[in-house]
Amino acid sequence: MKHVMFVIVALVAMFLLPSCVAKKKFAELQAGNERLQLTYEETKKRLDECLTASRTYQDDLRQKEREIGSKDSELLAKNRMVQQLEAQIENLRLTNAGLLDRMADLSVISKDGAESIKKSLESINSQSKYIQDLTTNIQAKDSVNLALVMNLKRSLSDINDKDIQVEVRGGVVYVSIADKLLFRSGSADISPSAETVLGKVAKVINDHKDLNVMVEGHTDNVPINTTCIADNWDLSVKRATSIIRVLQSKHGVAADRLTAAGRSEFIPKASNATADGRSTNRRTEIVLTPKLDQFFKLLEAPPGKN
Repeated sequence: MKHVMFVIVALVAMFLLPSCVAKKKFAELQAGNERLQLTYEETKKRLDECLTASRTYQDDLRQKEREIGSKDSELLAKNRMVQQLEAQIENLRLTNAGLLDRMADLSVISKDGAESIKKSLESINSQSKYIQDLTTNIQAKDSVNLALVMNLKRSLSDINDKDIQVEVRGGVVYVSIADKLLFRSGSADISPSAETVLGKVAKVINDHKDLNVMVEGHTDNVPINTTCIADNWDLSVKRATSIIRVLQSKHGVAADRLTAAGRSEFIPKASNATADGRSTNRRTEIVLTPKLDQFFKLLEAPPGKN
């Protein structure tokens, strides 16, 4: 009986042992596969990092190449500048050498030569004085214009900036007034609201006795033809004349300082294609010019005769 049991146990062990061995082998293979999977993922991650780093290095390399190209261009420009400066230095050296030779000749200069040099120096001094006087008078003219602009803007500060503008153009002060402040549409008759505006401008004009005054009428390009007005030329001149009469008769501006002019539609400030542009172009400009007679006489006189 014991012998039989031993045999049975032996047989069972023989059948179970291969099964245990197979499971153990499978577990080992599975563990190895997991390790390989981790190694693969780690390797892939490192490869991606290397590719990213490579792209970054390539971008940096291209940037460096661009910077090197820029530096090369700068270096070429610097070299050209150095060459130009060297050429200028050489030219100055030759000029100085020539001056030294001339100075050496002064030791044997003739009486006629000395007289010629004296006249040249006198001419240079005269021209220098002419330039100084011219500069002084220009500065005086600019100072008059600045004071005039400040006074006008202060006097007209309560009026909409879009309706009246004060500016300096070409060394002359312009007061540009929208026609809606001065006239009814298509008319040269002064409106009641114009009295206040013209009174303020007239006060500044009368405070500056050294001013000549030109009133310029401007229109848009819309044709006009009535029983009283022939065209835009006629309208612009009549409006300028109307303002001249108000400045003279109601505000005491001397007649010999006043000039009326019509510009019609031919000096627009904006496009006549829009209503706003046409409104801007319908304006009256009062042009204030300082009477700097000495300045203009100086301009007419040649250097050395002023």
